[in-house]
Amino acid sequence: MTAIAGRALERLRRAGIPLGPGLSEQQLRSAEHRFGIAFGPDHAALLRQATPRGPGWVDWLGNPEEVRQRLALPLEGVLFDVRENAFWPDRWGSRPASKPGALEKAREHLARVPVLLPVYGHRFLPAAPAGSGSPVFSVHQTDVIYYGADLADYIAREFLPPTGAPLTWPTARIDFWSDLAEAGPTTRSW
Repeated sequence: MTAIAGRALERLRRAGIPLGPGLSEQQLRSAEHRFGIAFGPDHAALLRQATPRGPGWVDWLGNPEEVRQRLALPLEGVLFDVRENAFWPDRWGSRPASKPGALEKAREHLARVPVLLPVYGHRFLPAAPAGSGSPVFSVHQTDVIYYGADLADYIAREFLPPTGAPLTWPTARIDFWSDLAEAGPTTRSW
C-alpha cells in the first residue's frame, strides 16, 4: 500500500465513512478492463484495502452504466462549456466558427488529455500513468479546482473538521486539468 493510501484509509476511518471490503487484484483488473481505465497507484492501493460506501462514492463492481456516466462527467462538462459558454483554450488553436465544428475539434483535443476517475461526488483523481501523489480535482464543467494535494489531503479536507491549514499546493501537475485549476484564484478555502 502507498503511504498516501494508508493515510487516506486512516482518515476515512476517523471520519466514520462506511467501508466495504477491498477489491481483489482480479476485481481491480476487471474494472479497469470493463471501463477502459487504469487506476493510479494511490487509488488502486486504497481500493485494495477498502471500498468507501454510500451516496457519492463509486461502486466499481456495481451498475456499469452508472460508473460510465460518472467517468464521462469531466469531458462532458468541458464539451458543454465549448458548446454553450464559448470555452476554448488558446493552445487548441483557432476555434471553428460552427458549434458542431468546435465540438468535433474539442473532442479531438480531449481524446489526448489525462483521464479523470471519480472518487466521490464531483471529485476526481487522474488515472494511471499519473503517479502517487497526484492531486484530487473538483470538476464541474470547466470550473476546476484543486480539492486536495493528494488523496489523503483530499479525504481530510472533505470529511474531517477543518484545521485552518491552507491548501498544500500539489507537487504533481496533470496536463489540461491543472491548467484549468490554476487559471482561477490561487487561494482556495473550504
